Amino acid sequence: MKIAIFEIEPWEHESFEHFQKDHEVVFERDPLDEDTVADYRDADVISTFIYSEVKGAVLDQLDRVGLIATRSTGVDHIDAGACEERGIKVANVPTYGENTVAEHVFALLLTISHHMVKAVDRTRRGDYSQQGLTGFDLQGRTMGVIGTGNIGRHTARIARGFGMEVVATDVKPDEELAREIGFEYLAMNELLARSDVISVHVPGGPKTRDMLGRQELEAVREGAVLINTSRGSVVNVEALLRALASGRLAAAGLDVLPEEPVVREEAELLRATFSRQHDLETLLADHALMRLQNVVLTPHSAFNTREAIQRILDTTRDNIESYLQEAPQNVVVG
Repeated sequence: MKIAIFEIEPWEHESFEHFQKDHEVVFERDPLDEDTVADYRDADVISTFIYSEVKGAVLDQLDRVGLIATRSTGVDHIDAGACEERGIKVANVPTYGENTVAEHVFALLLTISHHMVKAVDRTRRGDYSQQGLTGFDLQGRTMGVIGTGNIGRHTARIARGFGMEVVATDVKPDEELAREIGFEYLAMNELLARSDVISVHVPGGPKTRDMLGRQELEAVREGAVLINTSRGSVVNVEALLRALASGRLAAAGLDVLPEEPVVREEAELLRATFSRQHDLETLLADHALMRLQNVVLTPHSAFNTREAIQRILDTTRDNIESYLQEAPQNVVVG
């Protein structure tokens, strides 16, 4: 079989090279999209990361593919319905960075609570002034966790370690988990009203798009901090800007933005075709967020530790191996 692996760095090749004994393996550093798919029409298995758009126009050109092994938990970059219609299986990495992403939540939060960006920049300039650097303790504050899956529960545990009170909301409450860690489940509106810090841990997709919109963000406790390490589409970016401008939210720590794969290409804003393909208002709002002093933004790197990446590679390799042995695992579509 032909196995094509996209968005792969040279050092990651080793995890998949053993397939070369019996199969053709091709490594491609770029994402899979309409421009790159033509060279891989004969692939039987493809593996991508989140910046590949595996949608209808791409799937139409994959004549033989039977498995898409995404190196992510979320599959919103893949058209699940189109894959099902074509009989293509989609396998994901269900867990790999639950502790990793949860740790990043607190990296963002502590950066905000201790004004770390301002403090470091000021000190590098030789300015040791304390003015404007007064922060706040986490101990005694209330953290609201939206989604108590693998990452959410790790976030709750770490919050308890800081001496924080924890409340949570989830479509499927796990009361045993709540008793074990020491938190309570609330309805969304009550959680927003009670929380000093809100951390979002839900998958992307139609059901969670704009989960936190204008109405929800107007319901948060005044001066709260929002942390989002899940998917950019979960928080309506225009509503977020309004909440930050009004002071309803004191600050935000974001590892994700709705248009993050393209927000880096500022020149694209000038192209007429680009504005038809992407939500230009959302893209401009993303850029506005990047320039706010009370927003800490990282480039979707919460998962990015050596240990977590190796777990991703190992699970993806096993997903491909199990498919080749006609015993597919971690299948979320098909």
